[in-house]
Amino acid sequence: MSLLGKLFGGAGKGGKTPSPQEAIQRLRDTEEMLTKKQEFLEKKIEQELLTAKKNGTKNKRAALQALKRKKRYEKQLAQIDGTLSTIEFQREALENANTNTEVLKNMGFAAKAMKAAHENMDIDKVDELMQDITEQQEQAQEISDAISKPVGFGEEFDEDELMAELEELEQEELDRNLLEIGDSENVPLPSVPSTSLPSRPEKKREEDDDDMKDLERWAMEAM
Repeated sequence: MSLLGKLFGGAGKGGKTPSPQEAIQRLRDTEEMLTKKQEFLEKKIEQELLTAKKNGTKNKRAALQALKRKKRYEKQLAQIDGTLSTIEFQREALENANTNTEVLKNMGFAAKAMKAAHENMDIDKVDELMQDITEQQEQAQEISDAISKPVGFGEEFDEDELMAELEELEQEELDRNLLEIGDSENVPLPSVPSTSLPSRPEKKREEDDDDMKDLERWAMEAM
């Protein structure tokens, strides 16, 4: 029996072939078992190293035996590391193959469904149907355009005549504004006060006359 047959527990020639899911699960179980063995060996290596250090000067024979056991454990650990790498690679390849198988199976299922959906379809009938749809859409658009077009019922107006009437209305408005401005200019102004302004005090006038006389006297003397 081959190594894979032993690993997957296959029977003889008439044995049942394991499914990809079963094989993947067994590989994961094997990985878990080897990982636990790794942890166990790492602890043993650490213990043997402590034993060798403890008996290094006191009991060299015990220290040497501890180092030998440590070497054996390290060798087993290295073998397990290699085995785990191989199993991981095999599991990933099997998972990828299983994924591809499922993808192809689903694509084949979809292809069959599409073929069944198209069995009752005739390309000529499809083209004819699309032409009918296009014609109906064009007809509906023409009807919508006709309905939305404004209808005047024969009422046509001369643009020049309308513009002349509009200018007359504007001129009337302008004349009305000018008349309102003219009326505002005729508003009566306030009347001039009838009372006279108060005269300057008499005493102030006499003082001014005396100043003028002094100024004239000074001018005569200067001549």
